[in-house]
Formats: sequence, structure tokens, C-alpha cells
Amino acid sequence: MDVRITPYPNGPYLVRGDFKVSNVDGDLITKRRKTVALCRCGRSRTKPFCDGTHKAIGFRAPGVDPEQPLR
Repeated sequence: MDVRITPYPNGPYLVRGDFKVSNVDGDLITKRRKTVALCRCGRSRTKPFCDGTHKAIGFRAPGVDPEQPLR
């Protein structure tokens, strides 16, 4: 299956498909699902994965209409 990365407005990147996640040293990070949400706001306590903190801090992704509701 191809890998698909979908940036959600004001939220995480959803990554679907057959992929691996590693840290900066190249060590694999265990993922528990075929689809994962990667943090985009930089404030997650479970980096590189999203924990929903973007909602609490009012994260706004670049290029997203400021009138669009937060997710």
C-alpha cells in the first residue's frame, strides 16, 4: 500500500500505509496502528505522535483560513 500523508487543518499530519517511524538516531519507534497522527504544533507530550494538545493551545497551521473552526 502507498503511504499517504494528510495535513488536517489546524491539527496533526495523519499518516496511512506501510511506513516506519524513527527517531533522529535512526532507532525505530514502535507504532501501534497502521494510521498514526504526527504532531504539527510542537507541544505534544507524546512526540512525535499527536496527543490533541493543538486544540488546547489554539494551534493555527500556516495557510489555514483564520475563520475556520479549530479541530
